[in-house]
Amino acid sequence: MRLTKFTDLALRAVMRLAVSPQGDALTTREVAEVVKVPYAHMAKAIARLQHLGVVEARRGRGGGLELTERGRQASVGRLVRALEGEGEVVACEGDPPCPLRGACRLRRALSDAQEAFYAALDPLTVSDLVASPTGPVLVGLVGVRPE
Repeated sequence: MRLTKFTDLALRAVMRLAVSPQGDALTTREVAEVVKVPYAHMAKAIARLQHLGVVEARRGRGGGLELTERGRQASVGRLVRALEGEGEVVACEGDPPCPLRGACRLRRALSDAQEAFYAALDPLTVSDLVASPTGPVLVGLVGVRPE
């Protein structure tokens, strides 16, 4: 299974925010620069993460982004499910619909594989993702403007 780019950059943003010292809030632009993605893409991901209660954003002087406690303890599997949405691996009901959709065993097998993928991520938390050696590398990343 392959994650969407949106989910990938949202997870990278969460990981970077997870290693920020308490009270050292980053801006959306700073996170975008560190993970080397355009600001507009990161802003959309941050908005979704806020909606999920994973990231808190404060405006104004002294504002910025911080990972919530809920975000730190979030199951990576649940987070990926929320970011990816409820879609199936294949579009059996697409336009045009697959002529095998009523008697196909592949659809069920792919659905089971998708659930196994998420289940493998369920025990991991965001805090687990940033344990050493990942955390120190994330802290050392310096923002470079995306092209």
